Amino acid sequence: MERSLELANMSRVREFVLLGLSTRPDVREALFAIFLMLYLLTLLENTLIIYLICSHSELHKPMYFFLGNLSCLEMCYVSVTMPSLLVGLWAGPYHIPFTACMTQLFFFVSLICTECTLLASMAYDRYVAICQPLHYPLLMRPQVCLALALASWLGGFLVSVVKTTCIASLSYCGPNALNQFFCDVSPLLNLSCTHVALTELVDFISAIIIFCGTLLISLASYSAIGVAVFRMPSATVRRKAFSTCASHLVVVGIFYSAALFIYCRPSRIKSMDLNKVLSVIYTVVTPICNPIIYCLRNKEVHAVLRKSLHLP
Repeated sequence: MERSLELANMSRVREFVLLGLSTRPDVREALFAIFLMLYLLTLLENTLIIYLICSHSELHKPMYFFLGNLSCLEMCYVSVTMPSLLVGLWAGPYHIPFTACMTQLFFFVSLICTECTLLASMAYDRYVAICQPLHYPLLMRPQVCLALALASWLGGFLVSVVKTTCIASLSYCGPNALNQFFCDVSPLLNLSCTHVALTELVDFISAIIIFCGTLLISLASYSAIGVAVFRMPSATVRRKAFSTCASHLVVVGIFYSAALFIYCRPSRIKSMDLNKVLSVIYTVVTPICNPIIYCLRNKEVHAVLRKSLHLP
C-alpha cells in the first residue's frame, strides 16, 4: 500500500521544462527571427491555397480537395509546435504544465498521423488519374474523397488517443527537463521512471501501421505512375509528368525519412540533439515546402491566382 502511494506521488509531475532548440543566447535571437518568418510564411502559403480552392470552381476537383485538407492540416500542425519553439528561442528554457504538455502531444501525434494518411490518399488520387483515367470519375467521386479525408482525420485522432493515454499514464519522478522544443514521444519516454516496455510496444506498432503502411501505399502508387509515365509516347509529356512525380517524391521522402527514423524504433532514442534536428525537418521544412511543391508550382493554381489578382 505504501509503495503504491509512493508511486502515485512520483507520477504527479506538475510540469516539464522544455530546453528548446538552442541554449546559446547569441544563436537564439537569429534563430527566432528565422523561424518566426518561416512560421508566418507557412501560414500565409496555406491560407492562400485554401482561399483559392474554396473560391474558384475550377479547383473543385479531388486533387485540390485533398490539397485543401493538407493545407488546413499544415496550419494546425505548425501552430502546435512552432509557438513553443519560438517561446523557447525568445525566453530560453521554459516550464509547461503536465496537462498542456499532454495536450500538445495529443494534437501533434494526431496531426502527424493524419498527414501520413492524407499523403497516401493524394498518391492514390494521382495513381487513378494517370493509370486509370477512364475510371477516375467513379473511383474518385466526391463521396469517396470525403470518406478518405474523414478516415485520415479520425484515424489520426484514434491513434493519438491510444498513444497519449499510454504516455500520460506513466510515472515521472524527475528530472523533468525535456531536451526538445515541444512535447514529443521519445523525450517523454526517456523521463519515465517506470517500466515503459508496453508503451514502447504500442508506440512502435502504431508507427509501423501508420508510417510504414501509408508509405507503402505512396510508393506503390508512385511506382505505378512511373511505369505509366515511361510508356507515354511523347517525350515532353513524360518529362512534365516525371518532374511532378519527382517533386512529390522528394517531399514524401524527406518527411517519411525523418519521421520513420524517430518513431519506428522499439527503443528510446538517446541522441536527443539529432532528434531535434530531425524534428525540425518534418515540423518546419515539410510544411513550408508542401504548398510550393503541390500547389504553387501548378498551372491551374497559377491561373486562378492571376485571376484573383486581376493579372493578365
